[in-house]
Amino acid sequence: MQAPQFDEMRAADGSVRAHYRGFQDWVANVSPRKIEQKRSEADTAFHRVGITFSVYGEQTGQERLIPFDIIPRIIPQHEWTAIEVGLQQRVRALNAFIHDVYHGHRIIKAGLIPAEHVFGNAQYRPEMQGVDVPMEVYAHIAGVDIVRDGDGRYYVLEDNLRVPSGVSYMLENRRMMMRLFPELFSIYAVEPVDHYPDALLDKLRCVAPQNVDDPVVVLLTPGAANSAYFEHAFLAQQMGVELVEGRDLIVHDQTLYMRTTSGLQRVDVIYRRIDDDFLDPLAFRPDSALGVPGLLSVCRAGRVTLANAIGGGVADDKSIYPFVPAMIEFYLGEQPLLPNVPTFQCRRAEERDHVLAHLADLVVKETHNSGGYGMLIGPAASTAELEQFRARIKQDPARYIAQPTLALSACPTYVASGIAPRHVDLRPFVLSGRDVQVVPGGLTRVALTAGSLVVNSSQGGGTKDTWVVRG
Repeated sequence: MQAPQFDEMRAADGSVRAHYRGFQDWVANVSPRKIEQKRSEADTAFHRVGITFSVYGEQTGQERLIPFDIIPRIIPQHEWTAIEVGLQQRVRALNAFIHDVYHGHRIIKAGLIPAEHVFGNAQYRPEMQGVDVPMEVYAHIAGVDIVRDGDGRYYVLEDNLRVPSGVSYMLENRRMMMRLFPELFSIYAVEPVDHYPDALLDKLRCVAPQNVDDPVVVLLTPGAANSAYFEHAFLAQQMGVELVEGRDLIVHDQTLYMRTTSGLQRVDVIYRRIDDDFLDPLAFRPDSALGVPGLLSVCRAGRVTLANAIGGGVADDKSIYPFVPAMIEFYLGEQPLLPNVPTFQCRRAEERDHVLAHLADLVVKETHNSGGYGMLIGPAASTAELEQFRARIKQDPARYIAQPTLALSACPTYVASGIAPRHVDLRPFVLSGRDVQVVPGGLTRVALTAGSLVVNSSQGGGTKDTWVVRG
C-alpha cells in the first residue's frame, strides 16, 4: 500500500493553504499561453548561461539542461524557523561526531555506534587520525535532504557532507523567477538567497590556518569535464576567488602554492569539489591526475584548510545515518528536532528478516551509493527486481538499509497537461564556521514524471525556486 502524500498547496478538503492563496489568485489571472511563453524563456536563458550538467556513462557525452519548473515552492516562515533550528542542531552534532572519529572515539567507547561502522567505512580516512582542523569544523558546507510524510511532518532523508552540489541552481532559479515574474515578488515578502556566496566566503576565510590575516581562498575543480563544472565556475566567480585545477597548485616546503603569471602565491583555504580519493596521488589513488601531490601532508601540518575536510564523508554514509539522533543526544545533550526517516539496518538479522518479508513495501538503498542509484522502490518494482534485490541483500546484508515508502509531498508543477502536483524534496544548504548558518529555502528538486519518487537530476528530475515567505 502506498503511503498518503501531503499536498503543499491544498489541504485535505481541497482548500488552498494560506501561504499559497496569493499565488492561486495570481495564476487564476494569467493565461496558460503566457505561462508557457515564460517557461520557454527560462529554458532559452538557462541554455545561454550554460547551466547544464552531464551524466557519467552516457554514450553521447552531451550536456543536458536540468528542467526548471517556473512554479515556486512556498514555505511559511514559521515552518522554516523549525527547519532551520533543526538543521543547525544536526550539523553541529555531525561535526562533533567527525571530530570524535578522528580523536577520542568517545561515542564508540560509549557503545552507541559499533566500531566497524566507522573504521570499516569506505569514507573513513585513517590518515586524519589526530589531525586538528580549525574550529573543529569538518563539514563547512552541508546539503541536507528533507522530505515530508503524509501528515506534513518534516524528516531528514540524507546528510550530504562531502562535496554537496546544487547551490548554483538555487541561486539561478531565484534570479530567473525575479526576471520572469517580478509581480509575484510584490505579492510575497520572500527571504533572499543571493547573499549565499558572501556567506560562504566568510565561512571559508574564518577557518584559515592560524596567524593568517588575509587568507587566500581558491576553489579546486576536477575540470570542465565534471558534471558540476558550471557550479564550480559560478561560485568562484561569485565569491571573487580563483578557480583552479590540481595542475595549478604545487606543494613546496610544507606549503601550498598557486601558480600565477606573477609567480607562486600561497594558498590558505581550498573549497574543494574533488572527492577524497583524487585529492592527493601520494596519499590516496596514485593514478589521480586531478589532485595535488603532497596536499595531505600540508593539511596534516595545519598549513592549509580544506572545505570540506578530508574524511568527513564517514558521517554521511547511509550506514551511519541511523545513528545521527543518538549523536545529537550524546554530543549536545538535546533531543533531535528533525527526526530521521525510520530505518532498518539489514546487517541486523531481525531487521533484515523484516525487510525481506516486506520488500514490496519498502525503499532499499545501498549504503555507499548516491544520486538515486543502487536503490529499490518496492511499490514500483517488478517481481524480477524484487527477487534480484532479495538475493543481493542475502548475499551482502551490511551493504543495505531500508525505509518505509514515504510518498514525498506534492507541489504544484507546470507540466505538459498544465499545472499538476508532483513529488518534491528539499535540500537546504548549511554553512559552518564561527556559527552555523542556513540559507532560507534551498533547492527544491521535483520528480517531473507523474507518480515518480525519484527527484535526482541524473534520473530526469527537475528543480524549482524555494520561497520562505514572511507574514
